[in-house]
Amino acid sequence: MNTPFLIAVVVLIAAGITAALLYRPKKPRHFESVYTDALNAIVHGDNKTALRLLREVVKRDTNHINAYLQMGEILRAEGNPHQAIKIHQSLTVRPNLENQLQIDIHRSLALDYMEVQNYVKAKNEAEFILKIEKKNIWALEFLLDLAEQQHDWIQAAAVAKDIQKITQQKDPGNLAKFQMFEGLDHLGKNDRERAKKCFVKAIEIDSTYGQAHERLGDFYADDRDLIKAIDHWEKFAHLDVENASNIFTKMETALYDLGRYGEVEKFYKRLLDKNPGNLDALARMANVLEEKGERQQALDLVDTALKQFEDSVHTRLMKLKLSLTNSPPHELSRQIDKIIDLITENKEIS
Repeated sequence: MNTPFLIAVVVLIAAGITAALLYRPKKPRHFESVYTDALNAIVHGDNKTALRLLREVVKRDTNHINAYLQMGEILRAEGNPHQAIKIHQSLTVRPNLENQLQIDIHRSLALDYMEVQNYVKAKNEAEFILKIEKKNIWALEFLLDLAEQQHDWIQAAAVAKDIQKITQQKDPGNLAKFQMFEGLDHLGKNDRERAKKCFVKAIEIDSTYGQAHERLGDFYADDRDLIKAIDHWEKFAHLDVENASNIFTKMETALYDLGRYGEVEKFYKRLLDKNPGNLDALARMANVLEEKGERQQALDLVDTALKQFEDSVHTRLMKLKLSLTNSPPHELSRQIDKIIDLITENKEIS
């Protein structure tokens, strides 16, 4: 083969390669980049674009489970949970899925069923996750929320114990709360004996859970066992300062019924000794002193509180009430102006 011919062949081959490189059709964009664009659209709240891109992904790759999952999530969020269920349910029959993918699928289904208020199936999906991963916290917390919504306090307590055991974070107050709620359910069904057992057990679980003391106190009051009622009400008042005023009227009535009139003042004094900022107790204490004819002592008590809580409308109203019969009009007018200023400031802030 002569040299010119060889040169011609080489030139033709080179030209062919060059033409192939220059004029070859562009490859379609890889579907993973489309999936990334879809995720970015979700992050930016553009669900319409995200859904279009995700549909493009699954057309190219019908095994892209995550794309199907995201499609279902968007459909549920957009108010189409039944369509989301169809998509997510179709994924459950896929073979050879890794455990984490199975968990993701059943988690989405649990949320789908919650959206359509099919609580039985929602619970089944969460329980299926626990068959795959016994200590899955998401599934346990989902079941706990569901139990609370359905007032299944026995189930709630059991799941809460499992969560606390796994996380090693003890919360006896939470367990006591479920026990107390179970007692309230029994009380609503007029099963007083079981209700009492639940209240007592709640206190055994956590003696510092104030609401259980309040409920047990109410229980004893209904049975006219006022001494025990007073004991639990006072424990509640010390443990739950914010809601202590719930029992003030009941406490006063019980003490009066027992003829223990002097104990009312002592009760409020004990509360104020432990928490001087309990303005509800302070107002009640001032009322007791006034009723005894000790108006000046009541005023002194309120004035002492105002040094620390000068912006308290409640306390200033109490001072105004005590001042009505003794203070001159200009002093009363000054007090009223201050109260108006405080109320106006509070409204402007809110």
